[in-house]
Amino acid sequence: MSIFHLAYNVRDLAQARAFYGELLGCQEGRSTDTWVDYNFFGHQLSLHLGEPFATAATGHVGEHLVPMPHLGVILPKADWEALAERLLQSDLEFVLAPFTRFAGEPGEQSTMFFNDPFGNPIEIKGFADMEGVFAT
Repeated sequence: MSIFHLAYNVRDLAQARAFYGELLGCQEGRSTDTWVDYNFFGHQLSLHLGEPFATAATGHVGEHLVPMPHLGVILPKADWEALAERLLQSDLEFVLAPFTRFAGEPGEQSTMFFNDPFGNPIEIKGFADMEGVFAT
């Protein structure tokens, strides 16, 4: 598997540090006055000062409309559960609170959607069986 790099805009680096570093627990990397890198669950996320991209709840997944586009990451189920519990204990407002979809089917997954403080949508999935990520 390869490591992805994604760069997008945030309006305030201090707020971004509180959200990505403190709340999500991502390790900060290099930074300047205009951007900061994070180890986003093993991937490189670069947050640059600027206006975030527009999103809309247009993605049909099961019975839900999810924000598009969105950043996502897939975690082993135990890691997902620990993060979900931490986020549920915080004041974070969810777009879709943690739940499991496709139960008992190929590709069964737990998921949650939320926005960063700038409206950038994030999905975190959890798989008990990582082989199910690409199930058909």
